Amino acid sequence: MLGHLDGRFESADAEAEHRIAVLYQEFGGPLLRHVRKSTGNDLQWAEDVVQETLVRAWRNSARLQWEPSLIWAWLLTVARRIVIDGRRRKSVRPQEVEPPEVDMMAVPDGSDRALSAMVVADALRSLSAEHREVIEQTYLRDRTISEAAEILGIPPGTVKSRLYYGIRALRELLRDKGVAG
Repeated sequence: MLGHLDGRFESADAEAEHRIAVLYQEFGGPLLRHVRKSTGNDLQWAEDVVQETLVRAWRNSARLQWEPSLIWAWLLTVARRIVIDGRRRKSVRPQEVEPPEVDMMAVPDGSDRALSAMVVADALRSLSAEHREVIEQTYLRDRTISEAAEILGIPPGTVKSRLYYGIRALRELLRDKGVAG
C-alpha cells in the first residue's frame, strides 16, 4: 500500500508533500469516517480535525515510521488528541452572546496551499503521460516551448497541442474535484 513511499525525491519538501498526498489518498476517507464518530457526526469539525492531523503529519514527516499499521495508529492518536483538545476548549470558553462586530479575515497558514497541492498532484497523476510531461516541463520546470520540445524529443507544435489539451483535461479534473478556477 505505502511501498512506493521509499523512493528518493529531489528535496525533503517534495518527499514530504508526496508522502502527505499518499496519506490523504490512502487514509483520508477512513480517518474522516472515524473522526466523525468522535465529533458527534459534525462534518465540519471532523474535516478540520483530519486537515490538522495531516498538517501535523506533514510537519513530522521526517520522524514518522511509514509502515501502514504504524502510520494509521499515529494518525488515529493525533486525531483523537485534537478532538479532545477541541472539546476542552469548548468547555472552558464561555459561549458568545453576540457575534463580533469586526469582520474576521482568514489568515493563510499554509495548510490550504498544501492540500491544494495534493489535489493538483493527484489530478496531474490522472493525466496521460504525454500531457503530464509537457505540463511538468513548461509550468513546473518553467521551460519554454522550444526547450520542452528539445528535452522531450518532439516538435514544438506537438508540445503546444499537448499542452493545450493537457491543461484542458487538468481543468476538468480539478473542476470535478470541486476546485474553483
